[in-house]
Amino acid sequence: MERKAPGKRLLSLSVVLMAVWLSGCAGSSSVAEPPRQMLVAVAPGPALNETLAMLLEQGYVVTQADGELGRIDASLARPPGYRLEVRVEPAGASGASVSLQGYRGGRRLPPAVVEPLFVELQGRLAR
Repeated sequence: MERKAPGKRLLSLSVVLMAVWLSGCAGSSSVAEPPRQMLVAVAPGPALNETLAMLLEQGYVVTQADGELGRIDASLARPPGYRLEVRVEPAGASGASVSLQGYRGGRRLPPAVVEPLFVELQGRLAR
């Protein structure tokens, strides 16, 4: 019976482990969920401004806010720490569509993470 040299055995083991690791990466991807979205009976400008004020009050650090684009990017500065993308677009004659999506480590978070923000924003816009 022929025995493999220790170097060849280590190389074979490395190749097998790399193949297992790569197959795990390919199989673990999940279907990305769409951003959480709601329609509001407020014009886009005031909806964007109220969203910005709410995020600042709740401890988010705004990294980008552009009224022309209807966009806010913000990060939660305390644990669990994640990033938000807010988009506000015109919807109908006097309404707006507000969408929120959270990210951690480049991966989308489930819509339930941003649900409390939507509840708060609905209350603020209903005033």
